Amino acid sequence: MNEITRSLRGNSNAARDIAAHLHPYTNLKKHESEGPLTIVRGKGVYVTDDDGKEYIEGLAGLWSAALGFDNERLARVAYEQMRQLPFYHSFNHRSHEPAINLAEKLLAMAPVPMSKVFFANSGSEANDTVVKMVWYMNNALGRPAKKKIISRIKGYHGVTVAAASLTGLPANHRSFDLPIANILHTSCPHHYRFAQDGETEEQFATRCAEELEQLILKEGPDTVAAMFCEPVLGAGGVIVPPRTYYAKIQAVLKKYDVLFVADEVICGFGRTGNVWGCQTLGIEPDILSCAKALSASFLPISAVMVNERVYQALKTESDKIGTFGHGFTYSGHPVAAAVALETQKIYDEMDLFGHARRMSEPFQRHLKALADHPLVGEAMGVGMVGAVELVGDKKTKAVIEPVTSAGATVAKHALERGLIVRNMGDRIAICPPLIIQPAEIDELFSRLRAALDAGAEELRAAGKFGG
Repeated sequence: MNEITRSLRGNSNAARDIAAHLHPYTNLKKHESEGPLTIVRGKGVYVTDDDGKEYIEGLAGLWSAALGFDNERLARVAYEQMRQLPFYHSFNHRSHEPAINLAEKLLAMAPVPMSKVFFANSGSEANDTVVKMVWYMNNALGRPAKKKIISRIKGYHGVTVAAASLTGLPANHRSFDLPIANILHTSCPHHYRFAQDGETEEQFATRCAEELEQLILKEGPDTVAAMFCEPVLGAGGVIVPPRTYYAKIQAVLKKYDVLFVADEVICGFGRTGNVWGCQTLGIEPDILSCAKALSASFLPISAVMVNERVYQALKTESDKIGTFGHGFTYSGHPVAAAVALETQKIYDEMDLFGHARRMSEPFQRHLKALADHPLVGEAMGVGMVGAVELVGDKKTKAVIEPVTSAGATVAKHALERGLIVRNMGDRIAICPPLIIQPAEIDELFSRLRAALDAGAEELRAAGKFGG
């Protein structure tokens, strides 16, 4: 009887989970036989499963646990806020101090001048809100045809109907009848995979901008309203666009009066080495969405910041109709808002963003060193996020068939060695809590290299890899 079979017997956590719990982003049939990894506690950059095994959480949960997995101060703030005002809403001219204070803090932190903050509960809800705002705005401006929204192949913006439509990943569309109308996708700015032979990064960036302009012209500039971009593409594989890319596409968008929406759900709050990915990559957005590290993921909360031009259009239309008919019961929930505000205070007091910049040097050095591994075709990253792409041949960039088998194999070996990473196809993402220390970075990459070695050996034995 193997370990998995033993764990699924009787009234174990695994057996109960299989019987009752429908999981997101999971092969549901496979889950019935393999069961879950059940995490029961966390401390610092480590989490522990229900068998007592400890892991370095190399993806910060889901790109989000900037402060790691324990913080008594945030627990106290949540408790005190629950005692004082456990819930209130922001509909119909109601408010409360935590939401007001957090909105002020975010506007002070914004990478460009912003006018107002709208709160939601997840990155998906924030981006879905932006789609509705963009449509509402253009109706207010008397431009009912200017409704199409562009995002990118391999971009990720969430799982609600509109946000999943924006997402440029097949699994988010197949069998869900997505994307919906008025959503367009342009080229993925991944030089390693999509550049032509001999094409420099700048030439590739120019071609991406030209393809964007041709798409706008084909559709008609009077029909294209906005473009969504993650500064660094996250769930699409941790793709850092090439030099000059954002300058060139922003010039195209301004030419045709197309709003730039920065999806900072992953990049925001220090992940790329600055407070915002916009600052790292040279972006000046009209609208910015954020979530995840807004509260260090201690409680669900997200936000949308809009500039004055967008706000004035929303204001005019809401006055015409009588209300801005959008919002969530938990928009700016007082406990979540209080925790998020305290999170930002902690970031400031401990200089977490400065620490992340300092840790970026050893993190990126270790990451780039993995490019020498026979299984690695590319090692890419910025700040405290990165990925390696696994290939069957470094010269031809040939994938290992079936696609995703190499990534799943390496992720499995990492788990066995006490390291949690995420494989997105055959790209292995690394995105640890920002509080990580140099010795922990060393240990993370030591375990990852060992997983790559073991993965290469297994794939070689199976005849899938000859490197």
